[in-house]
Amino acid sequence: MDVTTLFERLGVALALGLLIGLERGWKLRERAEGTRMAGLRTFGLTGLLGGVWALLSREMGPVVLGVGFAALAAVLILAHLQMVRAGVEPDYGITTVVAGLLTFALGALAVVGYISIAAAVAVVAALLLGLKPVLHDWLRRLTEPELLAVLKLALISVVILPVLPNRGLGPWGAINPYALWWLVVLIAAISFVGYFAMKVLGANRGIPLTGLFGGLTSSTATTLSFARLGRRKASLQGILAAGVAIAAATMFPRILLEVAVVNAGLVARLAPALVAMTVLGFAAAALLWYRAPSHEAEGEVALKNPFEVGPALQFGALLAAVMLLAEGARVWLGHTGVYLLAAISGLTDVDAITLSLARMARADLPGEVAAGGVLLAAVVNTGVKAGLVLVVGGRRMAGLVAAAFGLVLAGGAVAWWLV
Repeated sequence: MDVTTLFERLGVALALGLLIGLERGWKLRERAEGTRMAGLRTFGLTGLLGGVWALLSREMGPVVLGVGFAALAAVLILAHLQMVRAGVEPDYGITTVVAGLLTFALGALAVVGYISIAAAVAVVAALLLGLKPVLHDWLRRLTEPELLAVLKLALISVVILPVLPNRGLGPWGAINPYALWWLVVLIAAISFVGYFAMKVLGANRGIPLTGLFGGLTSSTATTLSFARLGRRKASLQGILAAGVAIAAATMFPRILLEVAVVNAGLVARLAPALVAMTVLGFAAAALLWYRAPSHEAEGEVALKNPFEVGPALQFGALLAAVMLLAEGARVWLGHTGVYLLAAISGLTDVDAITLSLARMARADLPGEVAAGGVLLAAVVNTGVKAGLVLVVGGRRMAGLVAAAFGLVLAGGAVAWWLV
């Protein structure tokens, strides 16, 4: 490499060390001089050392780089132990030692040419170091069922998914085990986002917030929960109706996200109607919230375990059945059969039919039919939510929800017709 490139890469190595050292130095800024194991200057020099050692290894062989890394590790470990014995270091944690070794490696990585990777890792490392209080607080609040849920999600995504056959099986080749399970993982991940957002921000910090994140997990379950609360507390029905509208409106961008992941080519057909319904849904919710009496409204929505193998298998079976029925309906009844199945599926769930039709549109199902089926399922499911509010929450709350949903569906119909 020429001299200019060499200096640029060494500069990057120094900058990455300074970035990590900035966090470490700031964290230990209150300590007296000489009682800090490593700070801004030390980490900057460590990054530069890694870059220089990588240059030496180009001339003298890769063993030199390994020897330099081992020597640095020995120095850092001995320094850490000495500070612990002297009572300067309050605990036996080796975070700073690991950070120093990582800084050396990133400096070397930058000089050998992987500048973008080294920079990205350095930013992530500095962020993880700085987020120690937040991460530890999350760990303290994490329950055993939630930890098991995370591990189960990792099991179905990292262990099971890669070994499944990636080819069509069954009648018409409609069932692809790999694609089917991948969609199960996708829905589980979306539910995780909603659950832990509510967990971190607080499920009882207000009905709108609960409706927003509850809609990511299950807008129907959130609607039912709000309807039950509305029957018990009639004075909160206006605010609860706003929460229902928010949960329902959140369903539309969730559908768009699922389609974008499975079949990005279908997004352009669905986006106008779904975006219009999302905007109108949130606008109607804001109006309901503004007009509701002022109360200290706390959402009493119980958080359920974010992931269980049983429900995942049930959703997988439902998705497989919908995929098979959708292909059968298309073969036997044509486009009419697809619309009929979409309407029936929308009575209970929109995710399965959305994912199925999005996949079919990648093959031989016309995009117009797939988009129409997805929207039909969303419309039917929205109507089911209004019915749940009427049956469980009562007429007054149902009237408010129906007015909001009427505006949403009318706007979606206009957007669909114009496009």
